[in-house]
Amino acid sequence: MNNLVLLLPEIIITVIAFAILTLDVIWQGGRRSAVILPWVAFAGTIGALLAAVFLWPFANEFYPVAISTGDSIPMLALDPMAIFFKILATLTVALVGLSAVDYLNTHTPFRGEFYALTLLAGLSLMLLSSATNLILIYLSLEFLSISSYILTGYLRHDARSTEAAMKYFLYGALASGVMLYGFSLLFGFTGNVDLAAIARSLIASPPNLGLVLMSLLLILVGFGFKIALVPFHQWSPDAYEGAPTPITAFLSVGPKVAGFAVLIRVMVVALPAYQVNWTAILSLIAILTMTLGNLVALWQKNMKRMLAYSSIAQAGYMLIGLAAWSSRNPEHWLRGDAAIMLFLFAYLFTNLGLFAVAIAVENKTGSAEIADYAGLIRRSPFLAVALLIFLLSLVGIPPTGGFMGKLFVFGAAINQQLYALAVIGIINSVISVYYYFGVARLALFGQGEDESPIRPGLVMNAVVGVTMVMTLVIALYGQPFINLANNSAQILAAAF
Repeated sequence: MNNLVLLLPEIIITVIAFAILTLDVIWQGGRRSAVILPWVAFAGTIGALLAAVFLWPFANEFYPVAISTGDSIPMLALDPMAIFFKILATLTVALVGLSAVDYLNTHTPFRGEFYALTLLAGLSLMLLSSATNLILIYLSLEFLSISSYILTGYLRHDARSTEAAMKYFLYGALASGVMLYGFSLLFGFTGNVDLAAIARSLIASPPNLGLVLMSLLLILVGFGFKIALVPFHQWSPDAYEGAPTPITAFLSVGPKVAGFAVLIRVMVVALPAYQVNWTAILSLIAILTMTLGNLVALWQKNMKRMLAYSSIAQAGYMLIGLAAWSSRNPEHWLRGDAAIMLFLFAYLFTNLGLFAVAIAVENKTGSAEIADYAGLIRRSPFLAVALLIFLLSLVGIPPTGGFMGKLFVFGAAINQQLYALAVIGIINSVISVYYYFGVARLALFGQGEDESPIRPGLVMNAVVGVTMVMTLVIALYGQPFINLANNSAQILAAAF
């Protein structure tokens, strides 16, 4: 099949992003940009989503897509895991774009740049999901980082937004440099940048174990920064609090989608011979990430900052799945990589839905403090019920998608006899009940100073409604989603 067809989702996103910039220049902002550009961006993401679904039947085998290099080195893969993460990327960009419509109308006139940058960030997510080459992994991560830095500081006259972008940039630059050094060590050991070739070289001529582990730890700095794993999480609370709230929603999901896609591929494809070593490292990081995220979240008074630490904790739960990965029994239904995919699918709708509620409340109150959610049930029963469902899902209580994600992640850990890891994850889930239900209690039973109704627009209500329904459907009718995750993981294992 022609390489251009295999890259159709990426091509669509790129064309639409530049079309939006062109239209914004022609219209010079104004009402037409405000009304039309969000729907152009949405149409582009849906087009890319449909293109990814179209390519699914062709992903039953491993197709290397050779980008023009001197030796035609494969740099991209079309396999079910790549398609799965492309779907997650397009859904993320589509929902973030729609939830930002009302917010942008009241906060900034620069809408064209916002939608173009979010689409380009989505492009970087899709490239990362397919990257099989250290060079493209680095370039795609930097592409995502630059887009994220700009979007974080998007509110030019907001000092907090500028500060958040600067902190994000400084941490990101350091993490990227450390990761690149790890890549260079891995290339020095093997003489290869292709992940599969690296695996073959490490098996054929194993280098010193200490040097390999050093390279692995340096690489984890870059990936851990994107996913917000402890101790590489320092940027997350400040960036979440200072960024425009729709961008905070994107940061809570998009980089995690990209980070776990590339982390799974690097560990499973390039370093399976060192699974015993990286399982221990990832288990320790998962424990630290879950525990710190949940404990610090207990004391937060700002909703966005609380969700930042919540997002850190959720990343720790997801990492349990990779720690529990095994090349044995690839057909087993409790696969760690499949559990991560199911968890991410549920987390996408849960977290973006929760942020949609937060955007609606912030648009009305002008504040992101948790205290402003008091009495939400009287101001907007629909938003209050949706908020409760999303919080239940983050805790992992049935019948929600979050319950399914945690069930399979913890089940994968138990299946691999990582009992302590599973128990610590369950304990952390219990700890999280305190701060999640604290928000729910305030929204349902609290008494706020302002009791005026909150009436989100039709688009925002649609985003909240769709994400709420999907959060429930993933649990109530979960078998198709379980099959989707398992099929993606099984083909991934077979492909390499």
